Amino acid sequence: MFYLLFLFLVPQCIIAQTNDTLRYKAFLFVSRPVPEAVKTRMQGKSMPQTATVSYDELRYLTVFHYDYEGTIRKGELVCNKAIAKDLLFIFRALFSRAYSINSIRLVDDFNADDEASMQANNTSCFNCRTVAHSKTLSKHAFGMAVDINPLQNPYIKGTHIQPKTATDFVDRTKDFPHKIDENDFCKEVFESYGFQWGGHWLSIKDYQHFEKRK
Repeated sequence: MFYLLFLFLVPQCIIAQTNDTLRYKAFLFVSRPVPEAVKTRMQGKSMPQTATVSYDELRYLTVFHYDYEGTIRKGELVCNKAIAKDLLFIFRALFSRAYSINSIRLVDDFNADDEASMQANNTSCFNCRTVAHSKTLSKHAFGMAVDINPLQNPYIKGTHIQPKTATDFVDRTKDFPHKIDENDFCKEVFESYGFQWGGHWLSIKDYQHFEKRK
């Protein structure tokens, strides 16, 4: 009897030790080690052989969000384990306020093509890549940055815009839906957890971008 009880309890103990879970009503926001199936999706895409981090340093998150039509969706992110719990709290807070996020999918669904992911207005985190038009590794390469609703919140450096389809959203004096600005709830929540917003940068503006430094 004790042996059967032990077999029943041990898997639950393992889950409790390896998974971080937050609840909002009936919805669970979960962080866990990157599953093998997800590693297969990432290999050679967001996780090339030259990657600067290992899978052990990353976590796989499942979160819920409201899309632009107000439908509840389940999203997935890979991030550095150093910010995994922060992101669970952040995305739970956004969900509790019904904050609209178009989609939250791994960049591997776009063959790790950042431009393609942004043009699809996809929110994402880990991608082993450099900063646009440079040889410097992005914070995304370490899983320490998140891009939120990139179509309405583009990266701007001089005349260079990413995504290329975001020209209607370059003028930040205009009022339009899903714009991240100083008064935006998303920006406030990320900053409350110690993230820096790319909208505050001087030489470039990256309105979609939130990063945290160890």
